[in-house]
Amino acid sequence: MLSPFMDPAGRRISYLRLSVTDRCDMRCLYCMSENMTFLPRDDVLDYDELLRLARVFVHQGVRRLRITGGEPLVRKDIGHFLLALRPLLGQADEPGRLDEITLTTNGSRLAEFAELLVRAGVRRVNVSLDTLDPERFTQLTRRGRLATTLDGIRAAREAGLAVRINTVAMAGGNDTEFDDLLAWCGEIGADLCLIETMPMGETGDSRIARYLPLSDVRADLARRWTLEDSPHRTGGPARYVRVAETGQRLGFITPLSHNFCSTCNRVRLSCTGRLYTCLGQEDGADLRGLMRAGADDAALAGMINQAIGRKPARHDFMLDPALGQVAGPERHMSVTGG
Repeated sequence: MLSPFMDPAGRRISYLRLSVTDRCDMRCLYCMSENMTFLPRDDVLDYDELLRLARVFVHQGVRRLRITGGEPLVRKDIGHFLLALRPLLGQADEPGRLDEITLTTNGSRLAEFAELLVRAGVRRVNVSLDTLDPERFTQLTRRGRLATTLDGIRAAREAGLAVRINTVAMAGGNDTEFDDLLAWCGEIGADLCLIETMPMGETGDSRIARYLPLSDVRADLARRWTLEDSPHRTGGPARYVRVAETGQRLGFITPLSHNFCSTCNRVRLSCTGRLYTCLGQEDGADLRGLMRAGADDAALAGMINQAIGRKPARHDFMLDPALGQVAGPERHMSVTGG
């Protein structure tokens, strides 16, 4: 194994979020516009290319791999790809092997794939769920069905997968539901993670109107729930508390009110082979072009290392309701990989 990837701030890059598609069967208000134009098939890496790049990252010391999209489970033959990743898993701290493979999904096809995910070595999944109200769910996702996602969550739990529910906190959208979500997660044995909306791409919905600082949400929840500080970490940006009444954890991801950049250990690889070293900035590297030009793995690792050498100290997200200002990348989250 070669030297691990290190960025200019001395942060070791040990976590790769690998997008397999920009497509999704929902159009969530904070993620996509109503009428999306998706990538041509030739622009998207095939499974052999994705697997090759995953191996390069793992060889360089990446320990955690998260499969994302779009919605990863809508890609054709995704099961075969997930099973092909399993040999990358190893024992704890085994050089050149992953500690874990995880997946982020909207749950629409989770019932179909839950048992296969377990066979592929996946032990936990993050499921996007912003409301428990069926009508509101369809409004926020623009086409999803709550019952289908709940069936997927149930199937995942029955298959033995740990489930974390990801909820984007939206003023005027789901801000009256956090108590219900917290109680429900306690009932099903799932952790809950609240996420501030991120200004990425035009979705047709006002980010300023929707922005809800999670510091305010936490203070409000603490009036009714006992929130105990927790050292729990999953390798991502969430910071957790334990909810004494349920025994489950509650996480907060706060890119706007309190950025988590000082401990960032992540890079993202889009389904087109574009490496993004920061979610909130555009710099990166075109690994697809280099790979399709015949480069060997050493050259790919070299380009990755050069890009990580330019990784910024922090993102440039900005959202100021008082001034009516918002700033972020023009690309949608689904292009980057969630």
